Amino acid sequence: MNFSLTNLLDFLQAYGYPTLWLYAFVAAFGVPLPVTLLLLAAGAFSAQGDFNVALLAAIATSASVAGDCAGYLVGRLWGSRVLDWLPRSRFGGRFIDQRAIERSRLYFRRRGGWAIFLTRFLLTALGSVTNLVAGTELFPFRSFLLCDFSGEALGAIIPLALGFAFSASWEAVGDILGAVSLLALGLVCVVVLTYRLLRYLKREKGMRRQEKLQVSEAQPAAQKKRLR
Repeated sequence: MNFSLTNLLDFLQAYGYPTLWLYAFVAAFGVPLPVTLLLLAAGAFSAQGDFNVALLAAIATSASVAGDCAGYLVGRLWGSRVLDWLPRSRFGGRFIDQRAIERSRLYFRRRGGWAIFLTRFLLTALGSVTNLVAGTELFPFRSFLLCDFSGEALGAIIPLALGFAFSASWEAVGDILGAVSLLALGLVCVVVLTYRLLRYLKREKGMRRQEKLQVSEAQPAAQKKRLR
């Protein structure tokens, strides 16, 4: 356990629930803080009678949802304006057009719910980035709130329950959860890269097939001209 986390646990025991709420809010907004370890420790403390585990879950969930919504609003208010401005700018117009942005927003509207949900408790390192992207891509706020709340509830309940159940060895459980999160992130990267590679190969195969078809159609036309 590092020094800063030790101090934070001292604050948690001294000031209780407000410390957890503020810490979870700041972490959800985008500051890289080990909130899962804090929830594991809080669950362990609740097993010893220091806290009410149900109240801890409610506080952690509400704080995380509030932080996520703040990040979403930043993307909605400023990120979307930047994205709309880029196609009209001298530099951005060379690489991005308005149709690409519209396709991107349509794609995120269809698939973004799962990204929001999974980054609340499984791929937590991508959570704050996903909030900004969701706001920038104009993902509907009600849908965001539903996916966010359900994911954050799991993200609070799982470490609290594990800390409560394994109170004597919650630090070891934290190491396991960290390894699982990194493994999941690696698997997602592999899946995404494989999917993009397959799409690229499929597109190249289609282009080659079209070229062969055009060549085969051009040969009879050339033969007819010779006969004339």
